Amino acid sequence: MSDAAQTAIDEAVKAHDVLLFMKGTPTFPQCGFSSTVVQILDVVGAEYTATNVLENQDIREGIKTYSDWPTIPQLYVKGEFVGGCDIVREMYESGELKTFMLEKGIKLGG
Repeated sequence: MSDAAQTAIDEAVKAHDVLLFMKGTPTFPQCGFSSTVVQILDVVGAEYTATNVLENQDIREGIKTYSDWPTIPQLYVKGEFVGGCDIVREMYESGELKTFMLEKGIKLGG
């Protein structure tokens, strides 16, 4: 991974309260797992920024190194790696995701 990609990822993670690295965009997800996380974030009413990893191969590979997590999507809240689709889904189903976000100071709508 290039230093530029590592720097860009680190700056993005630190700049956004809720950041989703995904395949596609929230309005047009390019994989089912990304779509699932988008739906969950929409249901809990979290405002978030999404980065389409399909637009930049360095970011697509770099995020896996950055988080030491092999798959995409990846959700970050207040700079902290939360997890991928399965973890986000489990947290949502248990109510833990909403609690976690509120504890981190994320305002939720919906």
